Amino acid sequence: MPVDLPTPFLCVDVDVLEANLRAMAAGAAARGLALRPHAKTHKCVRIARRQMALGAKGLTVATVREAEVFADGGLDDLFIAYPVWPSPQQTARLRALARRVALRAGVDSAESAAALGRAVPGLEVLVEVDSGHHRSGAEPGRAGEIAVAAQAAGLRVRGVFTFPGHAYGPQRQRSAQEDESTALATAAASVAAAGLDAGVVSGGSTPTAALTTAGPITEMRPGLYVFGDAQQIELGTADWSQIAMTVASTVVSRRADRVIVDAGSKILGADRQPWATGHGRLPDHPDARIVALSEHHATVTLPDGTPLPALGDTLQIVPNHACAAVNLADELIVVSGGELVDRWPVDARGANT
Repeated sequence: MPVDLPTPFLCVDVDVLEANLRAMAAGAAARGLALRPHAKTHKCVRIARRQMALGAKGLTVATVREAEVFADGGLDDLFIAYPVWPSPQQTARLRALARRVALRAGVDSAESAAALGRAVPGLEVLVEVDSGHHRSGAEPGRAGEIAVAAQAAGLRVRGVFTFPGHAYGPQRQRSAQEDESTALATAAASVAAAGLDAGVVSGGSTPTAALTTAGPITEMRPGLYVFGDAQQIELGTADWSQIAMTVASTVVSRRADRVIVDAGSKILGADRQPWATGHGRLPDHPDARIVALSEHHATVTLPDGTPLPALGDTLQIVPNHACAAVNLADELIVVSGGELVDRWPVDARGANT
């Protein structure tokens, strides 16, 4: 890791990143699944281009602004996996995007379909269904009804999608993937029974990626796999060798059983699931825990008898949630073999609208 740069900063090991990208691309291809990775994790045009070069069908994004950023970067097949409500301010932007890229968006109600059809006639859409996460998404059996409303509103229905977000918990991955498969099969059958196109059946997440197989799913949308994070370590869906991104921090204070580093919530992010054992993990000190987090401080405890790092030492921290950490950074410091090789902008930082 470069030690002559001011901390804290996000550090990406490009060799681990490349291995993660290749492994997911190969796994999807081997199972006959289209890969449309979610770019909200990395928000970086250079990484997106590499995903496409390895065979991704297109990109998934979370917002209209993310779609605009990646379109500006030359990525021309984009799915906004969100039930977009086309406000007057967004309508012109959506129309402009649809003219320059292959664009799809999500709908999960007849009302949102009608609004989107008025805003962007002819836009391709997927009907979002709830597979157990209980966020956005219609009941799977209502997918056909919503697809008919979308078609009547002038939209072009291309299939269904979901997000098995309830997989983000201990021992939940298999049941969440089974829920996802059942929900998508029901939704696709509902759309087909209405006489409309259900050719795209899109799902997937990083925690369930290894369990996802073709039929009914045709397309998977993992995002976190590019970097890994502390949540994935604690869920057992990634190991330390797959962690491509860390936060470089400096020890600025010491107590009898703990050290304070200069990486707080403004770079690590504040996400912490109830089951998480701390506010991040340290790959070089796997038994250490971050027991407190403030804006510019993290408090790290180590087991009794473990020598404490010295003042001025650099420690690597794996954020709990990589997506949140990336959105707080202007750039990624790229290393290979511990040496600085490049600096990549976080092109879609703050692209939340």
